[in-house]
Amino acid sequence: MSAFHPDLKRGRFIPNVSYGRLSSRVVRRVKWRAIDPGPDVTVQEIVVPGPKGAPPVSLRVFQPTGLKAAAPALLWIHGGGLIFGAPEQDDRTNIAFARELGITVAAIRYRLGPDHPAPAAVEDAYAGLRGLAERADDLHIDIDRIAIGGASAGGGLAAALALLAHDRAEIRPAFQLLLYPMLDDRTTTRTDLNTLKVRVWTSKSNRYAWSSYLGDAVAGPHVSPYAAAARREDLTGLPPAWIGVGTLDLFHDEDVEYARRLNASGVPCDLDVIPGAFHGFDLVFPKAEISREFWRRQARALKDAL
Repeated sequence: MSAFHPDLKRGRFIPNVSYGRLSSRVVRRVKWRAIDPGPDVTVQEIVVPGPKGAPPVSLRVFQPTGLKAAAPALLWIHGGGLIFGAPEQDDRTNIAFARELGITVAAIRYRLGPDHPAPAAVEDAYAGLRGLAERADDLHIDIDRIAIGGASAGGGLAAALALLAHDRAEIRPAFQLLLYPMLDDRTTTRTDLNTLKVRVWTSKSNRYAWSSYLGDAVAGPHVSPYAAAARREDLTGLPPAWIGVGTLDLFHDEDVEYARRLNASGVPCDLDVIPGAFHGFDLVFPKAEISREFWRRQARALKDAL
């Protein structure tokens, strides 16, 4: 119990429930409640062309009310293990980014596994990025200052999107904001993590989620880095990054290693490790002081980068 951060002590009462086929489908049927941003932030749903042969992609866009001049933007990708989740789950922090930083935040709705396996999600994310760039004038977005970011699976998709955008050389994101990102399918083979005091996201959930997205290829030799960013050997030329993760997070080791490899490749990456924090702690306990501070660190990183 002493391993938990003092602000997160109640986390020890969270049961270690794992997600599988049935439970994940139940969660997917839950409708997230949208938050009214108030008079100083506007919200709208826009639709942009999807990947070739795929449906259009929807973006939930937050902007400071009265925005007229070109300003930075953040393409945000929600978490949910690649198997559930929706943009509305991050309304609170996305509204805060728009309000406090004066930027546009576009939260994407992407296709989920197992119904839509890799590379559906990252291709949707790329379509969203391309759509923002194409509508930059209408949305008052500075095309040279578009950051990409996400939490958990969304953070992993943002990292993969950075690779995809780099390789296609059409749009260059300015920054990567990665919250406890899900980066490496090979973590599913680690049995030593089964005894870690994790909460919210367990080893069993991780195995099911990666298998849903990658099928039989999971943890094998032929997984694309566009599906699991940690598979990329050459990280040179990527946008600068910020990675935040807790010591009780199942993704701690893979996140720390990815930050190390980014820096070793000449890509500036600030690593922020929160002692005693578990996966998604800021969503579970948003009013805890460490959760508030975690958001403030993200906001500072975005402000400095953009």
